[in-house]
Amino acid sequence: MIPESEYKKRRERLAKKLKPDSLSLLFSASKKVRSNDTEYPFRQDSNFYYLCGFKEDSAALLFVKDKNSKTKTYLFVAKKEPLEELWNGKRLGVKEAKKSFSVDEVFEYSELNGKIKEFMSGVSRLYYDFKLDYSKVKLVKRYSKSIYTIENIALLIERMRLIKSANEIKLIKKAIAITKEAHHRAMKMAATLSYEYELQAEIEYLFKKSGAQSDAYTSIVASGDNANTLHYISNDAKLLKDTLILIDAGCEYRYYASDITRTIPSSKKFTKAQKEIYGMVLEVQKEIISMIKPGIYRSDLQRRAEHLLCKGMVELGILKGSVSKLLKQEAHKKYYPHGIGHWMGLDVHDQAPYRDKNSKEIALKAGMVLTIEPGVYLPKDDKSIPKKYRGIGVRIEDDILIKKDGYENLSKEIFKEIKDIESLIS
Repeated sequence: MIPESEYKKRRERLAKKLKPDSLSLLFSASKKVRSNDTEYPFRQDSNFYYLCGFKEDSAALLFVKDKNSKTKTYLFVAKKEPLEELWNGKRLGVKEAKKSFSVDEVFEYSELNGKIKEFMSGVSRLYYDFKLDYSKVKLVKRYSKSIYTIENIALLIERMRLIKSANEIKLIKKAIAITKEAHHRAMKMAATLSYEYELQAEIEYLFKKSGAQSDAYTSIVASGDNANTLHYISNDAKLLKDTLILIDAGCEYRYYASDITRTIPSSKKFTKAQKEIYGMVLEVQKEIISMIKPGIYRSDLQRRAEHLLCKGMVELGILKGSVSKLLKQEAHKKYYPHGIGHWMGLDVHDQAPYRDKNSKEIALKAGMVLTIEPGVYLPKDDKSIPKKYRGIGVRIEDDILIKKDGYENLSKEIFKEIKDIESLIS
């Protein structure tokens, strides 16, 4: 768990970044209708959660910084209503929220409108998240006629989220530990099941059984040529013999994500052609991971991955010509169209920037968490590919923590060597 003292320090850090004579407003997520009168499971807005750890809807966080740079913080929470709680569960309420959160004052959410009007009087700068839904933007802008400057508070919080605390890393490690068991379960059962969705069910059963709140994203279980659709989520095809199954699945544990991809055979062994593609992608991934240390840029990793994958595809006869010319022509992107990785944390694609305020690329620093996921995707109907490779799609993805002296592969215990995967399947 992350203690309230850490959330308080985050709010204090954010307050220092705010300009004097300003009002800053953050909202909780809203409940979302699935159909008619049913709703999707509620999931708190990540930036709001990052600053207070409060999991309820109908909540807001307000910062008021005066001309002398003194900041006061106010939390707004839903009123306790017995009938509402009968149907939808207990609310914390103002009284308990005052005990739980280190803020200057707690109000009922119904008072927000009046408090914004009161606090906005006279301030010259307004911060709010520009991705707010329209109804909340209307509420914010109703009283902002005297405001000279409006800024996106999300950008300040997202920069803070780049560096993970020790408590955040513990939660990410726990999510990955659960995901490890799920992927290993999938490897053990792959040869005994008939459909992709059966494999998905086994993975997500393990997530829930182990205490994860949910999957961190919709699981991809893509067999055969389906693996060549990067965001394949139908997961309804039959598992055919002697094909590969690309499984991209990770759980979310106490709001922190994991993101792991493994590619395994549907039968008990990789075929010779499958081994050739898989082995090439695996060696590329290992080399890219070995490059990681503070000061390296993500673009450095991307360029090296593209070079190695292009070279590997030339050696296997998938691409023809000189590696340098093919890279200039971007011919390799036909079979490797995506990036080498992304930030990960409260969101699986963590809401954090890749460039600073001056549009300069941000170098890797200790405390960042980055995925590394090279892949090769060879469509079944592409006649320019050697026949033995058609219909093969391979991606291998791990979650990497940047450390002062290099890196830690947080997911290194999830099998990816051919001999280990085959052993577990057998």
